[in-house]
Amino acid sequence: MTAAADGMTQAGAIARIPLRVLATRVGYGLFAMFIFFASWAFIEPSPYDLLAPLTLIIWFLIGLRISVYHLVPIILLLLYNLGGFISLVPYLDEPLSVTFMVQSLYLAITAIFFALFFREDTVARMTLAFRAYAVSCVFTAVCGIIGYFDIAGLGETFSMYDRASGTFKDPNVFGSFLTPGALYLMHGLLTGRTKRPLLAFVMLLVILSGILLSFSRGSWGGTIVSSATMILLTFITAGHGRTRRRIVLLGAATLTAAALAIVALISIPEVGEIFAKRATVTQDYDEGETGRFGNQLRSLPMLLEAPNGLGPLRFRVYFDLDPHNSYINAFASYGWLGGFAFIGLMLSSFYVGFRLCVSPSPFRPLAQVAWPALMMFFLQALQIDIDHWRHVYMLVGMVWGLEAARRAWLDREMRAGRAGYAAAGTGLSARTAA
Repeated sequence: MTAAADGMTQAGAIARIPLRVLATRVGYGLFAMFIFFASWAFIEPSPYDLLAPLTLIIWFLIGLRISVYHLVPIILLLLYNLGGFISLVPYLDEPLSVTFMVQSLYLAITAIFFALFFREDTVARMTLAFRAYAVSCVFTAVCGIIGYFDIAGLGETFSMYDRASGTFKDPNVFGSFLTPGALYLMHGLLTGRTKRPLLAFVMLLVILSGILLSFSRGSWGGTIVSSATMILLTFITAGHGRTRRRIVLLGAATLTAAALAIVALISIPEVGEIFAKRATVTQDYDEGETGRFGNQLRSLPMLLEAPNGLGPLRFRVYFDLDPHNSYINAFASYGWLGGFAFIGLMLSSFYVGFRLCVSPSPFRPLAQVAWPALMMFFLQALQIDIDHWRHVYMLVGMVWGLEAARRAWLDREMRAGRAGYAAAGTGLSARTAA
């Protein structure tokens, strides 16, 4: 009887929750799962792709507002895809090319969603996204470590080419995916924002171990460059000497611990052997006329004579390999229109992101994580194809969502300032009249 009464009470309480509030709670839950499953690339279709339409639909129904400051990325992403679809026209009978462009459009839509989503309740939403992303990074890093050392016979599942790949199909994507998670945890430790520093530190070491065992030169370099950029920006914008001392001390401690962990891993013979092999500027497949760099150089005259590009995924038809350079791929797969739109997106995101990192606002700490990570991916684009990486589109949306939020905050501050000035002027006039 009591249990039945309790059940009726709970049902009544749920019934009294306004529909919008209930939808918002469900929406946040779906969004957290959506971000977490970004690392699940070893299942087709991925849970990320299954959750995407449901998450986007529920949030568009709840309400997302577009700002004039969203127009730059929206226009550039649409031009980028328009160029790709124009380039696709002669190859509509090629299933892989058609699928490639459908995926490109879908990812562009997710970037626009992220930009709209992060405009409001920005701090709470960005914090939720970064936390879910960091947990996802730890999960896939653990899988990668298990796979690399063939624990429980899972080597074939979570490793490739004697390198950790976690829940990805490519060790390079795996290693690069982990970097934003490492930056978020590192930034929290340096600034004292994390509530559980010991847990954050352990999570950071797990993620850094995954990056190391990916044996991805791009991921190693990207992690170093983006971490240094994040630490420098955080140090420069720290207001107090005490905060700066904390950043220096904790930064040194974190780097020391990470170095010791790396040394410990490299001391394992099989790890050290692969590390020595991978820690070179170029590999055999990079060199020569038909190597990665040779193909890129040979493609330039062709692309200069092809305003519509070679067609989506057609670079490999001419050169037997993908371009491994997102800027060349932009012109090859999306034509001149798409190529210049991609460069425009990179340059505008660089400018806006850097301004977010140095300009005072409530969103600067979040920007100091998101922008160095995005900057790192655009730099990596010079040596790998990032144009279908889900997390890159998430970061693009983050940067432009932060910019829209910052502009809205500035408008509110200016209106409040004008209102205060007007009120002061009214009071002064009243006193003068008296």
